[in-house]
Amino acid sequence: MTSLRSLTLATVAVALVGCAKAPPRPDNPYFAPVTPEAMAAPKVVDGAIYQAGRGLSLYEDAKARQVGDILTVVLTESTSASKSADNEIDKESNVTIDAPSVFGKELKAFGNPLSANLGGGTRSFTGESEATQNNSLSGNITVTVASVLPNGVLQVRGEKWMTLTSGDEYIRISGLVRPQDVQPDNTVASTKLADARITYSGTGAFHDANEMGWLAKFFYSPLWPF
Repeated sequence: MTSLRSLTLATVAVALVGCAKAPPRPDNPYFAPVTPEAMAAPKVVDGAIYQAGRGLSLYEDAKARQVGDILTVVLTESTSASKSADNEIDKESNVTIDAPSVFGKELKAFGNPLSANLGGGTRSFTGESEATQNNSLSGNITVTVASVLPNGVLQVRGEKWMTLTSGDEYIRISGLVRPQDVQPDNTVASTKLADARITYSGTGAFHDANEMGWLAKFFYSPLWPF
């Protein structure tokens, strides 16, 4: 029995360790810069002002519009949420059974009437919860255009890693941008990104200090029966 209990505890421990999240690493292939398609070699210069293969528009801003172009996303995220709930349930019951009678006489057993009283039953439940969360994120991150959809919408993504004394900090972002929302200085607000995925986190001792240990997570998880 002791060996079986030890084996069970060891299995649970290994499973919990396996559930621990692996730290992120830089150079994720998904967020790697996308290179544009190979361009055709320009023709030999023949002295003319306009040369084939060297497109230049005098009436457009230098904004990202093709695969591989660079675009700067201005992070202006700010969220605030609060939630509260208060529940209370009370229930009380009382059941009484009178003694039965036959031909006008009360039935008895061992000289005692057959009446019964189940007494009173009282149940109550009180629950209260409150949560408040505020988040803000500001800064800039430069990404590349990964693809251009048939309707002209740009799919952008990229990441920025900063190595500090106590660890690394990184920002990852991806989403869809309308060319109309890109400013003349080739920037776009993060609030203009559709299907945005923004991640800001880090690695190292300071980041790990804010994380709950895997064993403590087990005691706060639905797997803990008490």
